[in-house]
Amino acid sequence: MNTQLETLPILIATDPALRKKARLVEQKDLEELKKIVPVMFNTMYEAAGIGLAAPQVGIGLRFFIMDVSKSEEETSEKYVIINPEIIEESEECSEYKEGCLSVPDQSSEVIRPEKIKIRYIDLDGVSRELEADGLLGRCIQHETDHLDGILFIDHISSLKRNIIMRKVIKEQKRSR
Repeated sequence: MNTQLETLPILIATDPALRKKARLVEQKDLEELKKIVPVMFNTMYEAAGIGLAAPQVGIGLRFFIMDVSKSEEETSEKYVIINPEIIEESEECSEYKEGCLSVPDQSSEVIRPEKIKIRYIDLDGVSRELEADGLLGRCIQHETDHLDGILFIDHISSLKRNIIMRKVIKEQKRSR
C-alpha cells in the first residue's frame, strides 16, 4: 500500500455518521491503526487541517491525529491520541475562532476551557498524560468532541449554527 499519495474522503457535517459516539479502541485494533494513521495524516495535510478525528473519515473508533505546528519550517509535532479522556480542565475559558474540515469554509468563535489535562494511549498502547493549553489544548478538545458526535457548531448559538449549516448544504448541492 502506497500511503504517500493515499487520502480518505472527509465526511461533511450533514453526514449522520459524524453524530455517532465512537467506540473505544482495543489492543487488537492497534496494528490496523498503524496502517491507517499515515493515510489520515496525508488526508489532514492535503485538506490543510491541524487535526482529524477517525469519525471524520468514517472510522467509528475513539482516536484522532493532530499536528499544530504553524509552518513547514517549524518542527512538526505529530500526535496520535487514542481513547482520550479529559481528566482536568481549567475554570478559565477563552474564545477562539474554530473551523473544521467537516464544516468546510466556515468558522465561528467558540468558548472552551483554556487548559486541559488528558489521559490517552499512544500507537504503541502506552498510557500517557498530557497537559495542554493554547492551540494544542483547543485542538484536543475539538477532536475529542468528534469522538462523542459533537461538532464545533454545537457550541454556538442556534442562529449562527443554522446560518453555517445552510451555507454548507448550499455548497454541497452546488458541488454535486
